[in-house]
Amino acid sequence: MLLEEIVDASVLEDSEQECKGRLDRKNTIGWLKTVAGFANAHGGTLYIGVEDKSNNLIGYDRREADNERNYFNNIVNEHIFPRPVINIKFVKYVIRENERYILCINIAESQVKPVILKMNEVPGIFIRREGYTGSATYEEIRKMAIETSPVQFDLQNSSEVWEKSSFNKLFAFSNDHSGKKFTEKALRSMDFFNSEGILKNGAVLFSDDYSGRKTAVQCSVFSGTTKGAERIVTVNRFKGCITDTIQFMLDFVQARMNHSIIKLSDSRINIDSYPGRALFEGIINAVAHRDYYLDGTQIQIDMFRDRLEISSPGSFYDSEPLGKTYDLSHLISRRRNELICNVLVACNVMEAAGTGFDKIVEDYRNADEKHRPYVYSASDHFTLILPDLTYENGIAGEDTVEVSFIPVPDGTKYDAKVLSYCYTVARKASEIATFLGLSNSSYLRHKVLENLVKNDYLMEDRIGRTCYYKTNKEIVNEK
Repeated sequence: MLLEEIVDASVLEDSEQECKGRLDRKNTIGWLKTVAGFANAHGGTLYIGVEDKSNNLIGYDRREADNERNYFNNIVNEHIFPRPVINIKFVKYVIRENERYILCINIAESQVKPVILKMNEVPGIFIRREGYTGSATYEEIRKMAIETSPVQFDLQNSSEVWEKSSFNKLFAFSNDHSGKKFTEKALRSMDFFNSEGILKNGAVLFSDDYSGRKTAVQCSVFSGTTKGAERIVTVNRFKGCITDTIQFMLDFVQARMNHSIIKLSDSRINIDSYPGRALFEGIINAVAHRDYYLDGTQIQIDMFRDRLEISSPGSFYDSEPLGKTYDLSHLISRRRNELICNVLVACNVMEAAGTGFDKIVEDYRNADEKHRPYVYSASDHFTLILPDLTYENGIAGEDTVEVSFIPVPDGTKYDAKVLSYCYTVARKASEIATFLGLSNSSYLRHKVLENLVKNDYLMEDRIGRTCYYKTNKEIVNEK
């Protein structure tokens, strides 16, 4: 039996169709190139269970078809970024009174190009041509980047269909925070789903049973003030719908932060490590402005003895990396995720304009200089740092000492700051970059850190795959 006997398909492979008898487990790149190539061109259909060239049906029984679909999804999720919109259907046929199935996999043209295939940490860009898939040329890659649609991730159509019963958690979340339940009309007006009932990508992340990697978070507690030299007390990971993710992060921090009491002459004041409103604003901001195109990433919650760090994938949207700044009240970011932000605004957990940092500034208005919150934005992440108000010394992790030393050969203007910062605690390059307000670049590593190590001003040590730097006190003296 031939493919064209059960589906309306071309007899031969062309620029928008390809057949595979089976998904090759030993050479996954062979068929992954086809998926990425379709997404970078005009989309296409991949038939699995069909001999290429001849179009003879091989097919699967139902269990085998399920396994092949699951394998396909797992490998695509692991190696193709951003994942294109993919719709998988089972096509049934009967031969000798036995039910058989083939997989009809429709890969849509990606609205964000180029789609990258990453194997063994090596990225590649492929494009579908007439009857075959090949590496994209420089001109083709440039054209993809210029012509790609600027549509935000959350506003793109998904392959899921609107069902009111799938969003009970969102309705409850809205009722808890705004006193109102969403109506179907209100969601439709936000473009939660289109006129045909197709959900947007951002809407899918609110569905009750969502468990994909797009919403992944990792929450950790460290025994001291740094990651490298301290014991990890707790690491919890979670992925679920957006509202569950928000609650998970809140519960994690609230269950582990300190509480203190300040006694006055005629009253007592209860102090929490992190003011409730500031904590909530920080978590909402991380969810709302996360770059959901960055697969394999996660929101990171790190609790230290002296501070809380809330880090979200993606820098400030449509702006230059900020480095480090304490001026939170003037921070305004363009919305990276219009639909997600609109939903959170309607739930009364996010400001309609701005990022809500004014509330954080207000919560810390009586704090001293050592307890000032700040943010750090690099090219690939945005981090909010909230000092622990119950930790008397403020952010100890940023304690520095004044140092004196003979000028470093071929030195830079950053030498003194680095040696001061690394004098009492060993630091990672990323921590040093944050302290200096620089990107974690090759300039910092090669021109600054490696030069200090080469001249013995810094000592280099590795813990696993991570490198730490500590000032050499035999050469550098504390003033």
